[in-house]
Amino acid sequence: MKKRILYIGYNFSPELTGIGKYSGEMMEWLAQSGHDCSVITSYPYYPQWEVQEPYVKNRYWFLKETTNYPSGGRLTVYRCPMYVPKQPSGLTRILSDFSFFASALLQIMTFCCKKKYTHVISVAPTFLAGVLGAFYKKIKKANHLHHIQDLQIEAAAELGMIKSKPLLKILFRVENFVFNNSQNISSISDAMIKRISKKTKRDVAFLPNWADTDFFYPIPDNDDLKIKFGFKPDDTTVLYSGGIGEKQGLENILFAAQSLLGQPKVKIIICGSGPYKEILKKKAIEMQLQNIYFMPLQPKEDFNEFLNMADIHLVIQKKNASDLVMPSKLTTILAVGGAALVTANEGTDLHNIVSKYDMGYLIEAENRDALTAGIVHLTQTANLCTIKKNAHGYAKEFLNINTVMKSLDQKLLQDLNYQCSLS
Repeated sequence: MKKRILYIGYNFSPELTGIGKYSGEMMEWLAQSGHDCSVITSYPYYPQWEVQEPYVKNRYWFLKETTNYPSGGRLTVYRCPMYVPKQPSGLTRILSDFSFFASALLQIMTFCCKKKYTHVISVAPTFLAGVLGAFYKKIKKANHLHHIQDLQIEAAAELGMIKSKPLLKILFRVENFVFNNSQNISSISDAMIKRISKKTKRDVAFLPNWADTDFFYPIPDNDDLKIKFGFKPDDTTVLYSGGIGEKQGLENILFAAQSLLGQPKVKIIICGSGPYKEILKKKAIEMQLQNIYFMPLQPKEDFNEFLNMADIHLVIQKKNASDLVMPSKLTTILAVGGAALVTANEGTDLHNIVSKYDMGYLIEAENRDALTAGIVHLTQTANLCTIKKNAHGYAKEFLNINTVMKSLDQKLLQDLNYQCSLS
C-alpha cells in the first residue's frame, strides 16, 4: 500500500559516508518502491564540515528538489540552511543542531496546512530531529518512528564534549519527550538497543545499517587496482577510509606508520575528510612519515574499486565510543569481502559480532602497540581468505539493503499503523 512518508534529519544524500549515506539510500529505496516521500534535511557537509558543491550558492536559503520514479513513487527533498562549524566542538555542534532545528521547523510549519504524511521518520543525530517528528505527530496525528544512529548525548558526555551537568539534564529531558511521542523507536546494534530500552523502559526495534551488495562486491585480483590508485602491485595497502574526527583516535595510525618505516612496501592510506585531517597531515610531516598517504573521498562510481584496492582495512574507534556507535564504514568493508583490523574491547557489541562471525582481526581500542602489532600481523599473514569469505558472507546474509528495507516497509511501518489504531 502506498504511504506518504516524511523524513527529518540533517544528514542526507549526496553525502557518501556516515548517516547521510544510509538515510539517502533508505528514502530512495522507499520512493522507488512506490511511496510518496519527502525529506527535510540540510545541505551536504559531512565529513568535510563544509557545504559542498553544487550547493554552496544556496546554503543560506531553502531549496526544493524532486525526483519521480517509474513505480509512481516520488522523492522530494527540502534543504534547509544550517550553521556548519569549520572546527566542531561541543558548543558549536549544539549551535549547529539548533540552527537546523529552527530552519526545519519553519519548513514543517508549511506542511501543517497540506495533505497529511501518514508516517514521519526522524533520525538522530540530531536528537532534535525527533522533537520535530514529535511536533508533526501531535499536529497531524501521523505515526512517528524515531531511529537512532548514534547515542548523541551519551557520546558527547563520555567523550567530554559536553561537561555541564545541568545542560545534559535538559538534553535528556528533551530526548525523553521524543521517546514519549514516538510509536516506535529503532536503532542499529544490540548494545545500543539495550541502552535505549533501559532508559525508555520499552521495546526498541532492530534496524541495522545495510550494504548495497550489488554495488559493493569483491574483486579477487587487486593488482591493477593498486596501479590505478597510484601504488605498485607488490605494495601492501593498509586503508582507513571514513570521517576523520576525534572519536576515531586516528593519531595512533601515525605511530603505527612510524614503527613500520622499516617495511617500505607497507603503504598506509588515510582517505576522507574531517576537521582533524589537516592536524594529522601536519603531524605526519613532522614525523617524516614517507609511508603514509592522505587521499580525498573517492567518487561513488570508483568506491568499490577503491575499497578492493586495500589489502587491509582499519576500523578504529576510541574505547568509550565502541558501544555507542556502530561504524558505518564496516558494512561496506564487509560487502567487498575486506580483511578488517577492528579496534574494539571485549564485551562491546562490535567485538562480539566480529568475533562471533570471525570476520575481522580484533585488537584493544586505543592501544598504540596493539594497532602496530595488528597491522604487522596481517601484513605478514599470507592467507586472509577465511576472514574475507566470512565478511562477504555476513554482508550477503544480514546486510543486504533489500532485506533490511523490506523489513522496515512491511513490518516496522506496519507496526506503527497497528499500534496507532490501538491508542
